[in-house]
Amino acid sequence: MPDEGPTELHRAGEAPRCPGEDEKGTNMGLQALFFYIFAFVAVASAFMVISARNPVHSVLFLILVFFNAAGLFLLMGAEFLAMILLVVYVGAVAVLFLFVVMMLDVDFAQLRAGILEYAPIGALIGVILAAELIVVIGGSVISPQIAKSVAMPIPAITQRTNTAALGDVLYTNYVYFFEIAGLVLLVAMIGAIVLTLRHRTHIKRQNIPQQVARTPATAVEVVKVKPGQGV
Repeated sequence: MPDEGPTELHRAGEAPRCPGEDEKGTNMGLQALFFYIFAFVAVASAFMVISARNPVHSVLFLILVFFNAAGLFLLMGAEFLAMILLVVYVGAVAVLFLFVVMMLDVDFAQLRAGILEYAPIGALIGVILAAELIVVIGGSVISPQIAKSVAMPIPAITQRTNTAALGDVLYTNYVYFFEIAGLVLLVAMIGAIVLTLRHRTHIKRQNIPQQVARTPATAVEVVKVKPGQGV
């Protein structure tokens, strides 16, 4: 029997397409589109955090930055970091900032009066961070083999999920460092509580051992009142 010809006709000079090539190209296009959307909104929201006059609006823009950063993590396959960013930073830190700013009557006009005094320090820190980013990005561009020479490379997402791979590294190779970090945070939390705890003397507090050790002689006081006088 004669061989059957190709099922699809290609134009002259056009290479035949592999199965699934269109779907792959579409997926890459969508990922690039969402990356630019998340990145643009994150950068714009970060700028609004430092430029908004109302501190409540600044905190809301900060929450928007966290949400878009979580979207970028999801695009990279780091779903664990994305969820941690939402749960910890949005659910705890940002909401705590929001409630503190809303409940405390802080005079932000007075605080911003001396903001120019810290401008040199802020500019120095910004220059240092920019230099670090240039070194990291420039090193990866000049020497691409640096990114491949990783001591413990993470397996492909088809073989191991990001959460499982992070747990394998964190709770096996770095388990002692993880426990030390937990102890340091515990000591810092206890220290913060001790430093901020103030015992006010004009408030009556209950002393259970003193109440249990009371006797009739100390609990009852007999007062002799003269006729015609009150206690």
